[in-house]
Amino acid sequence: MAPVLANLSRFAGAIESRVCVTAQHREMLDQVLEVFGIVPDVDLDVMTDDQAPWQVVSSVLEGLDRVLADARPDLVLVHGDTTTTMAASLAAFYRRIPVGHVEAGLRTHDRYYPFPEEMNRLVADDLASLHFAPTQTARENLLREGVSARSVFVTGNTVIDALLSVVGREGRAGQTGAPDARGGPGLPDVPEGARLVLVTAHRRENFGAPLESICLALRDVADAFPDAFVVYPVHLNPNVQRTAHAVLDGHPRVSLVAPMSYLPFARLMARAHIVVTDSGGIQEEAPSLGKPVLVLRNETERPEAVEAGTVRIVGTEREAIVRAITSLLTDRAAYDAMTSAVNPYGDGHAARRIVAAIMREMGVPGGEPFEEFAPAAADAGRSDAVKGRADAGRSDAGGTDAGERCAPKEDRC
Repeated sequence: MAPVLANLSRFAGAIESRVCVTAQHREMLDQVLEVFGIVPDVDLDVMTDDQAPWQVVSSVLEGLDRVLADARPDLVLVHGDTTTTMAASLAAFYRRIPVGHVEAGLRTHDRYYPFPEEMNRLVADDLASLHFAPTQTARENLLREGVSARSVFVTGNTVIDALLSVVGREGRAGQTGAPDARGGPGLPDVPEGARLVLVTAHRRENFGAPLESICLALRDVADAFPDAFVVYPVHLNPNVQRTAHAVLDGHPRVSLVAPMSYLPFARLMARAHIVVTDSGGIQEEAPSLGKPVLVLRNETERPEAVEAGTVRIVGTEREAIVRAITSLLTDRAAYDAMTSAVNPYGDGHAARRIVAAIMREMGVPGGEPFEEFAPAAADAGRSDAVKGRADAGRSDAGGTDAGERCAPKEDRC
């Protein structure tokens, strides 16, 4: 949402925007607020240790109702599929305030997978008056569910706006050893010449046996490839901490680190050879930096990346994960095919489109014309922002730099 806030500020004379955070994830939120220079007007501070989704819903509904009663906004913007997003949409509905949903229309079509995110976004979209869909596939999902075509705007995803702005700010994004945005220790010490396998795994549905299987697979890969180095920023949830440390602690080619703030994680992602994740946004971010993504889930609400070839679904079975990572570490053609595919998710201008649509639909004068996002623009955006910056992922053992991925005859990179 940070790029949306930045673009709203361009029209401060016509739009007054206020920021309310719930702090559903306190530590991770504070890092991102600092990176993007956001000072919330309201902080509900609802986080408690190991809280259940119903507790988040209860706290957000109670806290946000007071905020809405005081602010009386003309529109409430929510983002994505968190429990906060669903509860905030419901709180606005109870106050008869229109909702705009950023990143609308993502679907797995299984209400229990991912849990509770699939139902969170279904509820938010059902309550929303404005739907900012990142892709045509997301738009089609909404139309099949009976959402009015007039309320749907294909914008690209603001996560790409945020990432490209950070890459541009950082210069050479793959640099390691620089301090993070909070002035703490630098990035993990990745051995010179090692092929970095960057991992994020924290989904609730993967707690227990699936996460143990994932960690065992990572250990197998680290055992089998002396030139591979696994970095896993471990989510603070105790269910994740226990399993990751029990399986992976002490391995010489595995680094378990604390959750990272946004800037150093972007640098680490640019340095990576392969990204292995059960996250959602990383399926969009990593391909923008020319990185192949292996998804530790059985389904994804982002099928565009699978169709484009930038993402491969591998599930949570130990052997399947090992095979997929091994393929990318040993088969140069398979690796290059994933790194050179077109990213269908954004061109760095999603937030401008969202604000243009809001101003048009709310009758606010002085806005920019709305132009729908098309993936060809996203690919050009990646080339401009990333070329010459993400080449730190290259290694003699199989990496390629951004310049080598360019295909001039197709005018894309």
